[in-house]
Amino acid sequence: MKLYSLSVHHKGATKANLLKSAHDLSSFSFFQRSSIQEFMTFTSALIVERTSQGSRASVKEQEYLCHVYVRNDNLSAVVIADTEYPQRVCFTLLDKVLEEFSRQVDSIDWPSGSPETINYKALDIHLAKYQNPREADAMTKVQAELDETKIILHNTMESLLERGEKLDDLVSKSEVLGTQSKAFYKTARKQNSCCEVM
Repeated sequence: MKLYSLSVHHKGATKANLLKSAHDLSSFSFFQRSSIQEFMTFTSALIVERTSQGSRASVKEQEYLCHVYVRNDNLSAVVIADTEYPQRVCFTLLDKVLEEFSRQVDSIDWPSGSPETINYKALDIHLAKYQNPREADAMTKVQAELDETKIILHNTMESLLERGEKLDDLVSKSEVLGTQSKAFYKTARKQNSCCEVM
């Protein structure tokens, strides 16, 4: 999972104006980086121009996904990621960047600003922080922990079965379980087995 580009634009009447951008092109050859950066800047502007006001979209370009958010005030942001990067985390990042940018940079500067004149330095920080979606986004972190717990629980049941013990045998031999609990287990087991595909 990787983020390659994060940029902020102002969507004008005919074209998008790049206000600030950050790139992480370390996975590309040194000699290709400038061309790739130009292509990503061009693609980001084009996507902003073609996206309607007040909407979000994800556009696939080869093995990359370009996520765009154009607010109602025409302030826009684009993040370019690989296809494995979670879409929800991308839109969370875009929301955060646009909110922060609009607080720090006066809206009068948006239509005529350029990367050299706009004073906003947080894009590189956000791009670096969000390289690992689990660390940057609390929901993704919780989901990863839940998945890990599920795997551990699944492995625990398998290890019981690997030792040659069956849960059915353990229940029938148990002295701690009452007859009602054993009957409940057998009934539940029987009802669950009717749904198995043979």
